[in-house]
Amino acid sequence: MLAVQSLWDILFLLALVIAVAPFFGAYLGRVYLDRPAFGDVLLNPMESAVYRLLGTSPRRSMRAKEYMFAVLLVNAAVFAFLYLFFFFQNALPLDATLAPGMRWDLAFHSAASFTTNTDFTHFTNETQLSLGSLIIAWPLALFVSAATGLSVAAATIRGFVRKDGTLGNFYVDLVRTITRVLLPISLLAALLLVLLGVPETFKNYVVAYPITGGTQPIFLGPVASFQSISWLGTNGGGFYSANAASPLANPSAGSDLLGAFLMLLIPFSTPFAFGQIVRRRPEAWPLMGTILVVFAVAMGLFVAYQAAVNPALVGLPGLAPQTSGYPVGQETRFSLPEASLFQVASVYSNTGANNMQIGAISPVGQLVLLFGMFTQSTPGGDGTGFGMLLLFAVLGIFVGGLMVGRSPEYLGKKITTGHIRWAALALLAHPALILVPFVVAVAGGFASTTSGSVPTSAHTFTSILYEFTSEAANNGSALSSGSFNDTTPFFNVAGGVIMLVGRFVPIWAMLAVGGMFSEEEILPPGPGTLRTASATFTVYLTLFLIIISVLLFLPVIALGPLAQIVGGP
Repeated sequence: MLAVQSLWDILFLLALVIAVAPFFGAYLGRVYLDRPAFGDVLLNPMESAVYRLLGTSPRRSMRAKEYMFAVLLVNAAVFAFLYLFFFFQNALPLDATLAPGMRWDLAFHSAASFTTNTDFTHFTNETQLSLGSLIIAWPLALFVSAATGLSVAAATIRGFVRKDGTLGNFYVDLVRTITRVLLPISLLAALLLVLLGVPETFKNYVVAYPITGGTQPIFLGPVASFQSISWLGTNGGGFYSANAASPLANPSAGSDLLGAFLMLLIPFSTPFAFGQIVRRRPEAWPLMGTILVVFAVAMGLFVAYQAAVNPALVGLPGLAPQTSGYPVGQETRFSLPEASLFQVASVYSNTGANNMQIGAISPVGQLVLLFGMFTQSTPGGDGTGFGMLLLFAVLGIFVGGLMVGRSPEYLGKKITTGHIRWAALALLAHPALILVPFVVAVAGGFASTTSGSVPTSAHTFTSILYEFTSEAANNGSALSSGSFNDTTPFFNVAGGVIMLVGRFVPIWAMLAVGGMFSEEEILPPGPGTLRTASATFTVYLTLFLIIISVLLFLPVIALGPLAQIVGGP
């Protein structure tokens, strides 16, 4: 039965995040404007030493191409380090569980996944990953990938206020993001998780003695610190294979709600950082309004359909009076609203952490989650989600200008065909990265179960669609639940390529758009200027985003989730 009290819990949490977001967004703005901020006395000397080590300076600003090259250089180094670590992990220290080295294709998929902030895993953590991989290799990517996304967003936003063609210094942005944002908050969150019962130790495992007899090793490690940056950085990869459904990683409703707060904190705050950087704070609210409208509707639909009676269980012995919705795959230590908030927040923030079995939720619930990955921007992952929303806004203003015969401009900067080409590339690359591999996988016979050919059903169709959508959106959540085998070389290589292209092509487009804006003079508003800091623009942008996303994916939605909704298998 739906726990009404828990509805107040999740409403309070959402209100808390929304209340904190303007203040934290203002802090982010100060960080990326290099304004005086808390901790300067301690952090400035440390950061200066890192800059000297990197051979750079905060006074050196990069153009879009140079900024993109620095992004690729750093992330390529992280990818290479991860690949080699995973491939040779059995020959490296901290392998007490004797995990074997990964196959080349699995190491490629894993390295691509963690480098791109996706954290989609095709392995079992407890048996296929060494402790060294968990506490040395993977955490490096948790910080760098999140910091990369935020740095790119900051650079793109600077394009609206600069006139010299530069966007900032990537190395400086990366360092300041880690030292000023990710590291201090993740440390505080890890402490809170420890207080809530999440383990934090360098012990590899402890031996338990079940009441049924025998012994059982329980995999341990620095779980709290891992989970904190995983949620805060919208990475999503769990310390355990069960992810946030594991009682060790997420033991109670308190840790569940804390996880939802961490996943939404930075994505909800970035619009206010935008307002701070462009020195027009009211401009944050239309963007935030779009995020809140889509997120609230998604949350309402998800809870409502999860609470509805599951028709598949009606008439079964002992389950006829079933009133608890879709209970299969949901942890009983969380109420339905608490579990739903975590799952919707996770997917819509492109975190991808699971606290329930997505393959067992209602078809409408699966469609709701898919839509969050189609938009990638409501609110999306740290930095890149807001960057995608800005591209939607640029396209929307351009289309609106054509409709009314006005010269399109945003924040005093003219929108040209060059901006539109890059924005369209980022938006169209997403469906292409999903649909082309999907057709190849199904038509080429690459999708199969461990016992033979994959069964033909709407659910299996949705499972394969969800896999590629999650990878293309750099999300990381999974639906398959045994519908098909995704650990084959085809899915490892295809998935790795999808994640890399799905990450860096939009980043390239964001920086290109920001770079073109940074070369323009700021024009004063005229009588024909569209007022973007208005409720009208919020409604327009929301409808534009929804319509574009639905049009891009309607055919596959009809064959998968919609077919299940109308009674398909």
